[in-house]
Amino acid sequence: MFETLTKAPGDKILALMGEYAADSRPTKIDLGVGVYKDEKGVTPVMTSVRKAEERILSKEKTKTYLGIAGNKGYGNAVLDLVLADSVDRARVRIAQAPGGTGSLWVLMQLVNRARPGATVYVSDPTWANHNPIAINSGLKVATYPYFDAETRGVKFDQMLAALDQLGAGDVVLLHGCCHNPTGANLSDAQWDQVAASLVRTGALPFIDLAYLGFGDGIEADAYGTRKILSSVPEALIAFSGSKNFGLYRERVGAAILVARNGDEAEVTNSQLLNIIRGAYSQPPDHGAEIIRTILEDAALRSEWETELAQMRNRMISLRKKLADAIRERSNSTDFDFVADHRGMFSLLGLSNDAVEHLKAANGVYMTGDSRINVAGIPEDRVGDLADAFLGALR
Repeated sequence: MFETLTKAPGDKILALMGEYAADSRPTKIDLGVGVYKDEKGVTPVMTSVRKAEERILSKEKTKTYLGIAGNKGYGNAVLDLVLADSVDRARVRIAQAPGGTGSLWVLMQLVNRARPGATVYVSDPTWANHNPIAINSGLKVATYPYFDAETRGVKFDQMLAALDQLGAGDVVLLHGCCHNPTGANLSDAQWDQVAASLVRTGALPFIDLAYLGFGDGIEADAYGTRKILSSVPEALIAFSGSKNFGLYRERVGAAILVARNGDEAEVTNSQLLNIIRGAYSQPPDHGAEIIRTILEDAALRSEWETELAQMRNRMISLRKKLADAIRERSNSTDFDFVADHRGMFSLLGLSNDAVEHLKAANGVYMTGDSRINVAGIPEDRVGDLADAFLGALR
């Protein structure tokens, strides 16, 4: 049987990780892998998470199955965190899923059951995994304009014009905040216009909310999602707790659906749970129970929000320091956009030759499209990194 197969293309991020690991230079810098790192270059375990785990360990009495929808307390806590009072909960259903990726997969399978072969419109560019998940779910993929390579901002007029051409049955995948890979994000006023466009066209919003709290704060980052949900009759949200709780390896996410009314929500949810049952059957509990424990306890939640703010503010500070260092050395504002972007990533707009030069000459690793993880910038070497960037452009 297997002689019919050909080798699948390798994952570029994993290949980059291998190259970085094999590089013996002590001055090498990893700006490629999309995980948060502290000032020591470590992806830390939050103290609020550690306390929650200790509490869980001391009180846990069983390892029995959760049920198809997962940890119900986690689900309710996530809905409170994400939705607040933006939508009538009678129209909402949630199922725990293995990470944000699992949430996306489950919801795209649901879309294909509701509208086989529907087209999902993704931003140009978008996270590399969006396209294969959609295609493997039986959906078609098209793009809408998003990133302006000259200004490093959003091509909002072109984006809105493209969205206005869509119709009922089309799906629009939106990054809820902290756009990956570009770091360029919509303003509140632009979110308002996107919501109005979706109302006009009837296209289905599908929000990937992987970085809530990593941009400008939980409430600010949730604005776009809540605006959309308060405006449209139907929506899908894929939530991830990997970044904002530092729970990457625990694979904890949530698939959220909003229907026109409670009856449709119940029917649609039955299909969602049927998809889960036929795939991984039931989700793991540990990460979900950590998040539930934190969000339901006032002291732990306060501690978590403080830690999240520290991570967020550190990334904002690194952005400003890098932009300032480049401006001081070049007497140019060409890289000031780095300070304006939000989240872990910025798309620098460098050529592939420049990216390869940085890797070979300076040991600076980033993805081939010149996306950098700003959390990977060593604070004591910002000047060196600025010099390397400018050298690669000469």
